[in-house]
Amino acid sequence: MTNSVPHLAELPLERPSGCPFDPPAELASLRDEHPLVRLTFPDGHEGWLATGHAIVRTIVADPRFSARQELMHSPLPGAAAMVEMPPAAPGMFIKMDDPEHGRYRKMLTGKFTVRRMRLLTERVEQVTTEHLDAMERQGSSADLVTAFAQPIPALMICELLGVPFADHEFFRRNVVPLNSPGASLAEQEAAINALGEYLYKLVVAKRAEPTDDILGELATTELTDEELTSIAFLLLGAGLDTTANMLALGTFALLQHPDQLESLRQDPESVEGAVEELLRYLSITHTGARTALEDVEIGGQLVRAGEAVALSMVAANRDPLKFPEPDRLDLRRNTAGHASFGHGVHQCLGQQLARVQMKVAFTGLLARFPALRLAVPASEVPMRTDSDIYGVHALPVAWG
Repeated sequence: MTNSVPHLAELPLERPSGCPFDPPAELASLRDEHPLVRLTFPDGHEGWLATGHAIVRTIVADPRFSARQELMHSPLPGAAAMVEMPPAAPGMFIKMDDPEHGRYRKMLTGKFTVRRMRLLTERVEQVTTEHLDAMERQGSSADLVTAFAQPIPALMICELLGVPFADHEFFRRNVVPLNSPGASLAEQEAAINALGEYLYKLVVAKRAEPTDDILGELATTELTDEELTSIAFLLLGAGLDTTANMLALGTFALLQHPDQLESLRQDPESVEGAVEELLRYLSITHTGARTALEDVEIGGQLVRAGEAVALSMVAANRDPLKFPEPDRLDLRRNTAGHASFGHGVHQCLGQQLARVQMKVAFTGLLARFPALRLAVPASEVPMRTDSDIYGVHALPVAWG
């Protein structure tokens, strides 16, 4: 039987003043009393908002909740202007359910194994060193976003896929509107078209002359050019934006928590746990969504078939029932079960690549610049509040 719960007119997104790393305060109060509440989506759809860790993890692992594009309703601002979505294009597997999703994912899983990603460590170390050298030559200050956080994952994902690094700025420029709910429909369509056209030509070239990279290997399979283009689109977009924002926002968080920063400096071997805690604490991919395929009773509520559920990953990762003192950054914490890479069959395919890059980049940055500090007051750091990938637009730092 469904109990009476609050009904929100919109998704809470405003973060506490002076606390750029904390989730909206309303999410915490909702989670502690009503981890599943009604929510009116921007397009008028009447659905739900899940904030509790247990409920969010249950929903993303339950096949009765769908990730299919044509069933989705976005809880983020700007979605009201979106037209009804068609089924996902062939190859756009993260917006599909099994068995279609599983067929594509199976072909890619072997290319992102823990072992294969660890073998990339030496190359990530080389790329990191090159960018640290460039920062040092530049002087005693830089914008960490453009000098370090963006180019490292851009270079790595371009190399893995077989995209010329000379074109990484083109991709960065066109990926931004895709993750910005504030971008107009025309801007998003223009970015999609530009990326799609480029990637299709790249796929055709690799089909004619396969190369030793992920796209080159996939070009020898039965996948169509359209499927390969969609897969390249997904992997490139994810690889450019998420890790870049984790590197920049993670550095900002460490600089604002000097005790934790010093702990990591004193024990560089603890970086693996530090990365997991930063992933939990920051939750840059803050909101997801699923749609019920049938009536499902969960958390004492009845979610009816066709109703969408917004998933607050940022609230789930701060749930005190799962993580004691969740609002405290603690690099020694047990973070097992955090929701930052999702859960279930749709868990992030490139998570091991992201981990390798973060471990190497944070270690190298802190070792090279022991006196690293913000070059502006923390309140002047421009936060990326206009995107479904949280982070900073710029991070002015200084050293020496």
